[in-house]
Amino acid sequence: MSSPRVFVVVPAAGRGMRFGASRPKQYLPLAGATVIAQTLRRLDCLRARAIAVGLAPDDTYWAAVRPTLTTPLLTFVGGGERALTVLNGLAALGGEAASGDLVFVHDAARPCVREADLRRLHEAALESPDGALLARPVADTVKRGDAQREVIATVDRRDLWLAQTPQVFRFERLYAALSAAVAANELVTDEAAAVERMGGHPRLVAGSHDNLKITMPEDLALAEIYLAQQDSRSG
Repeated sequence: MSSPRVFVVVPAAGRGMRFGASRPKQYLPLAGATVIAQTLRRLDCLRARAIAVGLAPDDTYWAAVRPTLTTPLLTFVGGGERALTVLNGLAALGGEAASGDLVFVHDAARPCVREADLRRLHEAALESPDGALLARPVADTVKRGDAQREVIATVDRRDLWLAQTPQVFRFERLYAALSAAVAANELVTDEAAAVERMGGHPRLVAGSHDNLKITMPEDLALAEIYLAQQDSRSG
């Protein structure tokens, strides 16, 4: 029996308001390219059938992004929320992707994901009917605060993980989970949460500490350091 094919959806319709830059953070310069170009180059190792990038309706920056990839690249119009953008991406792939094919969903502003982690995630997704995601065990002591920012409890961190991306699921499973969440008007902040609310148990795959999501200006400088370190080690 042949292995399921791989497809990738990259939601890139966000404005990145918290970053405070003059353009969306995925289009900021990083290590001689843009953030999103670096991200797409990392995903190229998956040898997917296609990478679908979700753009804002009024996006004026994508045309200048010219990543050199071996994977076919297509774009689609994203929605107002992440779940809607990913659903639109699945619809864009629906003419080619089969129900059992694997769909990787990866943040456009997470350019430092490691090839080794992508391969381990792929293997886990093949074994798990509910998909898999990269994540990091919580290392710091966790406090729960109140509205006045006073500590009300210390939280047991032993079973806590910080979700990363990519997150990968079978096409049909992901489409059904996201459609149900949207129909219920329930905001899910990642794809795993949509599968969880349907009773699924995605598998956690330990990711690397440097698979950071660029959210604040200091993250951009850190990403440049991480990319340089990774390139020097691979060289």
